[in-house]
Amino acid sequence: MPAPIPAPGASERPRAGGLRDRHGRVATDLRVSLTDRCNLRCAYCMPEAGLPWLPKPTLLTDAEVSRLVRIAVRDLGVREVRFTGGEPLLRPGLVDIVRDAAAVDPRPEISLTTNAIGLDRLAGALVGAGLDRVNVSLDTLDPGTFKELAKRDRLEATLRGIEGAAAAGLAPVKINTVLMRGVNDAEAPALLRFALEHGYELRFIEQMPLDAAGVWRRDEMVTAAEILDRLRAEFDLVPDPAHRGSAPAETWLVDGGPAKVGVIGSVTRPFCGDCDRTRLTADGQVRNCLFARGETDLRGLLREGASDAEVADRWREAMWGKLPGHGIDDPSFLQPARPMSAIGG
Repeated sequence: MPAPIPAPGASERPRAGGLRDRHGRVATDLRVSLTDRCNLRCAYCMPEAGLPWLPKPTLLTDAEVSRLVRIAVRDLGVREVRFTGGEPLLRPGLVDIVRDAAAVDPRPEISLTTNAIGLDRLAGALVGAGLDRVNVSLDTLDPGTFKELAKRDRLEATLRGIEGAAAAGLAPVKINTVLMRGVNDAEAPALLRFALEHGYELRFIEQMPLDAAGVWRRDEMVTAAEILDRLRAEFDLVPDPAHRGSAPAETWLVDGGPAKVGVIGSVTRPFCGDCDRTRLTADGQVRNCLFARGETDLRGLLREGASDAEVADRWREAMWGKLPGHGIDDPSFLQPARPMSAIGG
């Protein structure tokens, strides 16, 4: 496990309030990983044979997840909660966890990042529990390419899940796509046409150094600029005049709008200066950045009988130490010890 984030000195400790850092940012968006397990093996995330899963006793219980969400929203100013994985639909208590989050006062916006396998069966229950929206990972529309990328023949199941989400009222469904050179990078226009035809919102995401094998290479990554060039070959793209705020995606109006497409240039166009996220792993560790080299343990505090106020203070300290940027461009950058499946995307 990565080293814990050192606590700031007494003179630097954050004051009571929200999740502020030394650089003036305030975290209001919480990402909660509910499991490190997944039913796909996407090449940019997990090896085909899988990984050693977190032992069940180390995972947060449903009640612990709900308590930490409540502390984050009620005491620390979080306004948005997104449940991630691994694959969060594999968490047996997902519906109840969503229901608990929706019952918090003030109520946060609640979303889910998923591969959508099985979402057609669960979407209605999740909407009834309080889920507001969903982001679905979809990297290709070709069954053979899907199997090559994900090592599983599940494209039809994913498409059924997306359709089920839209039918249940989780509209607009957001689609997240990672392009990989020589694999699916030629599909960018086709994926955008698919999204436009169905009323989905498409966002391309640069591949990030979070693969379990640690083989990511920047010179092999399909960049934001390349993605836009591929799209402009078939579509007229105009920068969206709407203010981006802390949203990670730069957006463009497609063929005059109102439809849009987004590109998240996490590597080549970092948005660290406006980052408003805090992250909680499935085993109860706070990560103040997706690429952090350290973590702060909240699970231990909960199980030792800490009060909500004590947990909130520890969380504030973890965020206070957040670096100004992720440092991917620094030659000394080291890939996080835990892959995306273990820390949530």
